[in-house]
Amino acid sequence: MSLQLSNVILHQISKNDQDELIVNFRSHSLENDGSTEHLVAELHRVFNAKAGKGFGSFKSDSEFQMWLQELRQGEKNFYDFSQLSANRLKSELSKYPFADEGILVIAEYQSLATDYLFVALLPSIQSLKVTEGLEISATDYLDINKMDIVARIDLSSYETDKESNRYLSYIKGRVGRKVADFFLDFLQAEVGLDTKQQNQVLMQAVQDFCSDSKLEKEEATNYKKQVYDYCNETIKSGEEVQVRELSGELPQSQEGTSFLDYTKEQGYELEESFPADRSTMRKLTKYVGAGGGLNVSFDSLLLGERIFYDPETDTLTIKGTPPNLRDQLTRN
Repeated sequence: MSLQLSNVILHQISKNDQDELIVNFRSHSLENDGSTEHLVAELHRVFNAKAGKGFGSFKSDSEFQMWLQELRQGEKNFYDFSQLSANRLKSELSKYPFADEGILVIAEYQSLATDYLFVALLPSIQSLKVTEGLEISATDYLDINKMDIVARIDLSSYETDKESNRYLSYIKGRVGRKVADFFLDFLQAEVGLDTKQQNQVLMQAVQDFCSDSKLEKEEATNYKKQVYDYCNETIKSGEEVQVRELSGELPQSQEGTSFLDYTKEQGYELEESFPADRSTMRKLTKYVGAGGGLNVSFDSLLLGERIFYDPETDTLTIKGTPPNLRDQLTRN
């Protein structure tokens, strides 16, 4: 990928003998060479591929934001910025019982004409290697694929539209650890764009459009599948749903109303663009449910054809089971 690296540095957050968090500072920034460019490119790639992102923006009194502005305006050098950031992250981490150790990486770079600041606390794992003398020795390496304490600031968007609620993105992290909470506190940022909600609004708008347009069952099924396929492609390519673009690919109603016009007329609060959520959007083409030891999933077009639901008795009737399921049922 095309990536231009401006600055990158590593600091280590670890625990001392008193089980207190400390920062082991690197004495200077890393050199911009093939290795560091490859590292940052890989961090950028893995972050793009991660699901479960949250979006936000700085609070008006954010100290981190002030340091960042000073960095971008040349009033503060990158090394000093990284030290201030590391100390602030250590202070926030110390408030939580999990108090993660790791390698703090801060990188300033440009990718596809967009400037970014990347901040992450990467886990390191010890592994074994064989030396030239066929001896076994231990070595530490960065487990980039498992990073979940990370944020990326779209500097280009931030500097052109400070009112945006989405120039800062982060990984929400593992359930129960409130990773997002402490990282937002570290950045002094607040939650902005709710991608899950945007996907739910889009799904509801599609269903309502099909209903209000009085589409036949097959027409509605194909319409929803088009929307799902479009969203799925954006996920694969790392791009976002563009509502205007999506509308241009969908057929209009019999009255000549486009999907975009419909969403505006009916007052659906959709952003112009947002990341697609696969688990939400697949409900356009499938019925999915789990609970009580039962897990059911089937294509929506099968309802009323091979699968029938009786709401009075809460009974689902399936005509024609999959061969592998039928084989298991027969044998047992």
